[in-house]
Amino acid sequence: MMDTPTPAQPVPPALSPRLLAPWPVIITIAAGWLAALILAFTVPALHGGRPVTVAGLGVGVLGTSIFLWQRSAARRGSRGAQRGLLIDTPTDN
Repeated sequence: MMDTPTPAQPVPPALSPRLLAPWPVIITIAAGWLAALILAFTVPALHGGRPVTVAGLGVGVLGTSIFLWQRSAARRGSRGAQRGLLIDTPTDN
């Protein structure tokens, strides 16, 4: 049986830094949970959703805190930090 050369896998283009920035996504989702929380506490028909909205906002805060903690560890060069959290953009604070 002859070995036939396989074509090289195409390399996908790199994403733009705008699409790699996590802050627009974090802010949008947090604003959505905050709006749901406000509605759950002000609209009587939505009072049953109070625990869900409080939990959703709390999980979002926890997840954002873990993300920030991991990103600061990656910036310090910590051995156990996640990889891929740092992008080279001038707006990344």
